[in-house]
Amino acid sequence: MWEKAEYSKDGAPNHLWAMAIDLNSCTGCGSCVVSCSIENNVPVVGRDEIRLRREMHWIRIDRYYAFNSAEGLMTKDDEIAKVDASGNFDHWQNVNVLHQPMMCQHCANAPCETVCPVLATTHSTEGLNQMTYNRCIGTKYCGNNCPYKVRRFNWFRYNDNDHFDFHFNNPLGKMVINPDVTVRTRGVMEKCSFCVQRVQEGKLKAKRDGKSPNEVIVQTACQRACPSNAIVFGDLHNPESEVSKLYKNERGFSVLEELNVQPSVKYMTKIRNNDSI
Repeated sequence: MWEKAEYSKDGAPNHLWAMAIDLNSCTGCGSCVVSCSIENNVPVVGRDEIRLRREMHWIRIDRYYAFNSAEGLMTKDDEIAKVDASGNFDHWQNVNVLHQPMMCQHCANAPCETVCPVLATTHSTEGLNQMTYNRCIGTKYCGNNCPYKVRRFNWFRYNDNDHFDFHFNNPLGKMVINPDVTVRTRGVMEKCSFCVQRVQEGKLKAKRDGKSPNEVIVQTACQRACPSNAIVFGDLHNPESEVSKLYKNERGFSVLEELNVQPSVKYMTKIRNNDSI
């Protein structure tokens, strides 16, 4: 779908931003979730709202389990919850956990874009799935049509709301708000933006320093916070970028590839060196 970028003489490239995540390195610590929330002014809604499935964080960490039992090797596909309804899991052996960060995949064939009646979610020329908050009317069609379930709906106005006063409304908390990111209001959808504000900052800095387009360096908040360097972000149209090299790695796969939505996030499968599982 995307042709190879041609870097013009005036230094205006057609970037294609993408992300690669190494599941071998991810420990599920949650640093990416925290840093994303701070960087993008994501409100903390509290446990009661999360119990109602009204969480707002743009990244979640999915966990998958595999283990040995009396019936043999078991995975989630074998309906682990039905193996032992009594909750006695002492006979489970060699439990192996896989942590998978899941955010907006910025699909080239994004199913969320085709169902929005007001074009509030669109695709940029650089491969980013974008949200226009002042155009969104909150139909939630995009969230229902997203196969990855990574879109978040603002059920309330979380800022200046005493019911959600988790240090987001006091004077000190307001000083932490990122001025480069819009604070969303009630009734609109939001999601991971691939830290588009950092992308713009990186391009402007490269231009200011007189660097070529393929020298643009961008680190998303989740990438910068990851202690195990599991997350890599960059320009796919730059063949020398680390993300381009990882995309050619034979360990790479996309989630729900059979849907052909062409996500811009590729995962490096976890290699298990345990013969018993």
